[in-house]
Amino acid sequence: MDSFASSVAATEKPKSHITIEPFDGVVNVTYSDAVIASSQRALLLREGSYEPVFYIPFEDIYFTFLRKTETTTQCPHKGVATYWRATAVGESMDDVMWAYEQPYEGVAPIAGHGAFDPKKVRIEAVDNKTDKSIDN
Repeated sequence: MDSFASSVAATEKPKSHITIEPFDGVVNVTYSDAVIASSQRALLLREGSYEPVFYIPFEDIYFTFLRKTETTTQCPHKGVATYWRATAVGESMDDVMWAYEQPYEGVAPIAGHGAFDPKKVRIEAVDNKTDKSIDN
């Protein structure tokens, strides 16, 4: 490989197999018995062998329960994620929600959306097509 080709290869973002589609149903997120998000406009992001992730529009997230933390992470496919802490019913937990506020072009639809850690919150989704409930 010549030096030009190797320098181009070093600066290209890695390819990924990410799909983003509207979820036809309702997604509710609870933390400590408080509903912190509820949406009929969620997006479902699938990335390789990872579990699918719901991204909920900021307008459907109850930010009165959330405060941004200092935590950030870098994803080679989506960009820089910022995180939020949840406080409800006398309990608090760091980094329950993340968002890619300026995502890479290939995943631009998730801008203005937040995703929740299923190990820290309860996520319930009801699919309108099947009327089937999906819980974490």
